[in-house]
Amino acid sequence: MMFFTVFSVVTENAIKFEHFNPCSSQLLESLPLPNIKWICPTAPTRPVAILGGFPCTAWFDVGELSEDGPDDWEGLDASAAHIANLLSTEPADVKVGIGGFSMGAAIALYSSTCFAMGRYGNGIPYPLNLRTVVGLSGWLPGSRSLRNKIEVSHEARRRAASLPILLCHGISDDVVLCKYGEKSAQSLCSAGFRYVAFKSYDGLGHYTVPREMDEVCTWLSSRLGLEGI
Repeated sequence: MMFFTVFSVVTENAIKFEHFNPCSSQLLESLPLPNIKWICPTAPTRPVAILGGFPCTAWFDVGELSEDGPDDWEGLDASAAHIANLLSTEPADVKVGIGGFSMGAAIALYSSTCFAMGRYGNGIPYPLNLRTVVGLSGWLPGSRSLRNKIEVSHEARRRAASLPILLCHGISDDVVLCKYGEKSAQSLCSAGFRYVAFKSYDGLGHYTVPREMDEVCTWLSSRLGLEGI
């Protein structure tokens, strides 16, 4: 049986939902994707600067959500490595992917850049052969310098061009503004990621709805060759 292995994120600070938690394993397992195995780790507890240093579950520190905001490279590398280590035990014939919501989407998108470059930001080799990445209501850390990092390496350009990425965002999101998701997609395309899809949803805030999840299911089925299985 073919599996797609994905992670999602639950963060106490950034993800408070009017409707339901899009990262819950119960929701993911209810999706019509029987050939997918879902792995849903929980972020560690750490102080988060944007919350005044209040400790909460978070994959990395966030000072501010803006184009000029600083990136927590140490935290990003540590969390991307943690997720990669969880997935590295999967059999070689399994198609491995990473997805997430909000901060989890940021880790998923950062992992896509690590895959393309073949290493984390700290220079340690990246171990996974990613087959697809999904980011909901998130953003791409390090977007400003991504193109320069990718274009200097033929192998990085080749890997970037091979990886399908889906980004979805609510136009009414007031936590992570939709423009950050859209600019993330533009940065990925500019850096040589050829198979980037960006979908926006009128009236959707910082949560998900069945229509969005239906499109995620359709996209995964198509990209992973699960249609008709």
